[in-house]
Amino acid sequence: MTDVRAARTATRAGAVVMVLVGQFSVQFGATAATGLFARVGPLGAVALRLAFASLVLLAVCRPRVRHLGRRDRALVVGFGVALAGMNSLIYEAIARIPLGAAVTLEVLGPLVLSVAASRRASSWLWAALALAGVALLGRGDLDSLTPAGVLFALGAATMWAAYILASQQAGGRFDRLDGLALAMTVGAVLTVPLGVVAGGAAMVDPVVLGWGAAVALLSSLVPYSLELVALRRLPASAFSVLMSLAPAIAATAGFVVLGQEVTPLSALAIALVIAASIGAVRASRPARDELGAGR
Repeated sequence: MTDVRAARTATRAGAVVMVLVGQFSVQFGATAATGLFARVGPLGAVALRLAFASLVLLAVCRPRVRHLGRRDRALVVGFGVALAGMNSLIYEAIARIPLGAAVTLEVLGPLVLSVAASRRASSWLWAALALAGVALLGRGDLDSLTPAGVLFALGAATMWAAYILASQQAGGRFDRLDGLALAMTVGAVLTVPLGVVAGGAAMVDPVVLGWGAAVALLSSLVPYSLELVALRRLPASAFSVLMSLAPAIAATAGFVVLGQEVTPLSALAIALVIAASIGAVRASRPARDELGAGR
């Protein structure tokens, strides 16, 4: 019994590490992507990101398509739409409002999902604690919000929740990263035409292409692959609360890499979000594990 509990604890810990690494990668990728906006626009940046990511995943995974059932195809399409929508909407938001505020609003999607997906009363506590931390962290940017930026960020929040659910299902129905590879391809097909219209000839500039490949690695390949694997080991409720770490990680990365100031209020906000994430993961243990039952 002790060995079983230890194995489950190690599994959850490994999943948490994957989520954290993915979140740091996303934040650095978002910073790099903003540099592409002036050249190809937000839609052009999304198109390059998803196109490069899909090409790499298809080459590595070589997923089989002929034997997919109707439900599998529907899942792939839905997953791809969520990916395309989430990335396009958050980039449009970042182009209009500060990154911290955009991420703060976007993370509301996972937080709402964490409450809806969990049957535990404690999930309300952890979600509320994370929400309080996220609100404090984004408070400094609220005076620079625009209606369009807020709407894009809230749209991204909705698509982020859809992405979490679709990614969890894909991880259970497809081997390796096959589901992600197919969904990324769907997302690329949806966004590349829009990106070409927005970016024009700049989309084939060698510098822009190299930049887009780097963003794809940081913002799509690394985090989405790690998150899909993590969702095989964590329930959607705990994973969703862990996503609320995004604003805190962004603030931490800004302090470490860019030397941006972390105020006492920001430090308190980060502490609240981290406490909520730890509580959500600990509360995600199966009931039989807590009661001492099991195989």
